[in-house]
Amino acid sequence: MKFRLVLLSCLLIASLLLPSCIITSREINVDITCDDFTENPDSMRNDFQAEIGDKITVKLCSNPSTGFQWSYEMTGDSAIKEEDHDFEEPDENIPGAAGKEVWTFEAAATGVTVVRFEYSRPWEGGEKAEWTYNMTVTVE
Repeated sequence: MKFRLVLLSCLLIASLLLPSCIITSREINVDITCDDFTENPDSMRNDFQAEIGDKITVKLCSNPSTGFQWSYEMTGDSAIKEEDHDFEEPDENIPGAAGKEVWTFEAAATGVTVVRFEYSRPWEGGEKAEWTYNMTVTVE
């Protein structure tokens, strides 16, 4: 009987302490509309502080029917890594309406990574860096 009471007490204490040991990650979200880029085509930027395991979601206005597409380049440390890239269709059922390109990054190691996104027509002679978005992520 005494053994069961001690065992039950240990299980109760362990169950109360367990949640404090679980690592939780934060989600950092960026959502930039076409209007945002039209108003500030060259000055869109963010700086983030993150911890290993945090997720960073970047949504940028995109309209592939115009021939433009987003590309990005990372410089600095390899503190973040891309987990996913997708396209969200526009809410309106209007031909030619803009949707959003969506990237999900994960903070994977300590360091500082700079990501420069450019919205361009990729072919020779096409418009380059019509819109840009820069983010600096410091992972501690």
